[in-house]
Amino acid sequence: MEFSFTEEQQMIRDTAESFLQDVSTSEAIRKAMATEDGYDPGLWQQICADLYFQAITIPEEFGGMGLGFVELVAVFEQMGRFLLCAPYFSTVGLAANALLVAANAEQQAEYFPRILEGKTASLAYTGTSGKWDAATVDAVYKKEGDSYVLNGEYRYVIDGHTADFLIVAARQEGTLGEEGLGLFIMPANSVGVERNWLPTMDQTRKQASVVLKNVSLSASALMSENAWPQLQKIIQLAQICLAAEQAGGTQQILDMTVEYTKERVQFNRPIASFQAIKHKAADMMLKAEVAKSAIYYAACVAQEAVFNGDEVIASELPEASAMAKAHCSDSYFFNAGNAIQMFGGVGFTWEYDVHLYFKRAKSSELLFGNGAWHREQIAQILLG
Repeated sequence: MEFSFTEEQQMIRDTAESFLQDVSTSEAIRKAMATEDGYDPGLWQQICADLYFQAITIPEEFGGMGLGFVELVAVFEQMGRFLLCAPYFSTVGLAANALLVAANAEQQAEYFPRILEGKTASLAYTGTSGKWDAATVDAVYKKEGDSYVLNGEYRYVIDGHTADFLIVAARQEGTLGEEGLGLFIMPANSVGVERNWLPTMDQTRKQASVVLKNVSLSASALMSENAWPQLQKIIQLAQICLAAEQAGGTQQILDMTVEYTKERVQFNRPIASFQAIKHKAADMMLKAEVAKSAIYYAACVAQEAVFNGDEVIASELPEASAMAKAHCSDSYFFNAGNAIQMFGGVGFTWEYDVHLYFKRAKSSELLFGNGAWHREQIAQILLG
């Protein structure tokens, strides 16, 4: 596949780069990550009102921009590059994609406008097992008359403690694995919902636990029954968005490191002139380029899978998303680890930003499964 940006796509990418370079500075990142919410509400409203980036993939009939996944990935790449602290991944990469894939027309008409006006959202499906497949869903639901009653606990919910509404996965009592899963959408402040911030190593992306205690939802909250195929696609789309962030971080950590090695002097010469440093930088550049190729191929496949209806290309989504996540997880952490070494002792000190990328690299690597886990998924796909 030969890939190049259209003029419109390049404009969106350049706009994101220029804006984030100004607002997602080291000072802004450190200020946001010191708060429990993890982001500046004023900046989030600026992103929503001025740039309208939350509307990229929302169909025009609901007031969105009606664009595709290439444009979305281009924005996510720049957000990862500048380590933006905002509920964009949770709201757009998780919740908006879930609405696209699994919601009915009435639910889309109700919740897409909320996202467009700046409300935040997230997806909760992972239980306490630490797994990322269907088996991780251990919250349960039962039908009582025209209502559904949900009970259970979720972990690793991105921005779950600040989201305005939640999309949750739960299973019918007595079912296991891929059977009996349902998807529900609800206000985050519903009666019986408890949300708690969970401090993690990566302070630039907040996570939470969500506990449901006899939460009663009307029938209109049900997005899908037997929902594993839809949930699986939502997760695959989220993996591509996360991989795009990782690709942006992979490139940025390379740029930061090269710039530093030009300034750091040993034996009366910049260390960038040493052959060993050049070899490391070349390896890091290769990782960054491979990561970009993986995410934009996956974005093209996602476009077909969600909007264009090409079933042949859409069938490649599981493999393409796994490949992107595996490559980008490995590449980001490889570059971050090399950067720590090339910066020397100062690399992991608080004064330098390298350690922030290092922590984001490790956190993102583990989220939705690391490279080894995804390569196992690819192997299973190829073996049929």
